Amino acid sequence: MRINPAFPYPLYLVISEKDCAGRPWLWVAEQAIQGGVDIIQLREKDLLKKDLFRKAWALKQLTDKYGIPLIINDAVDIAIDVDAWGVHVGQTDAPPSQIVDQYGDRLRIGWSIETLTQLHSAEMSAVQHLGVSPIFATATKMDTITEWGYEGLRSLRAQTEKPLIAIGQMNTDTAAEAIAAGADSIAVVSAICAAADPRRASERLKSQLL
Repeated sequence: MRINPAFPYPLYLVISEKDCAGRPWLWVAEQAIQGGVDIIQLREKDLLKKDLFRKAWALKQLTDKYGIPLIINDAVDIAIDVDAWGVHVGQTDAPPSQIVDQYGDRLRIGWSIETLTQLHSAEMSAVQHLGVSPIFATATKMDTITEWGYEGLRSLRAQTEKPLIAIGQMNTDTAAEAIAAGADSIAVVSAICAAADPRRASERLKSQLL
């Protein structure tokens, strides 16, 4: 695949403790990195701030050890506190322009795009990359607005040069076609976090992307 220099991270892991099938979540993260994951997003939606900070800090030590970027989901203040590479926000979170107003260029900002109208929003000027959410609906996301599919991804690719991260049922059956449809990266949750062997699962996915 063509590596986008603006987002050279083809295999993107989104991790939370509940997705790790009862195994230690940091162990799963390290196995995934050793298998080829290029970037990690910590997504924990129901934690107290102090607990989220503790997890984010622990993961930052791990990602620094392996030299890969860390993204924090939603919690911009925590991303700043742990010196994360970036933050990912959805349509109901802090607007990207507000993050830039408050923190300047300290964080790369990923934004979930759910409709074509959002592609033409003024917020796009504050965004470095887009999460195309979801490519295919999943049981873990109950508020789906647009199920993009491969055709939706191709349509977005034709309308923007920003890096596109495909999320939603990305696995060894779907990853290659998502890349062919225009994604620069695939974001994976259960295909790695719930796999019996997270390292091997990462290796298999990575081999399809390079």
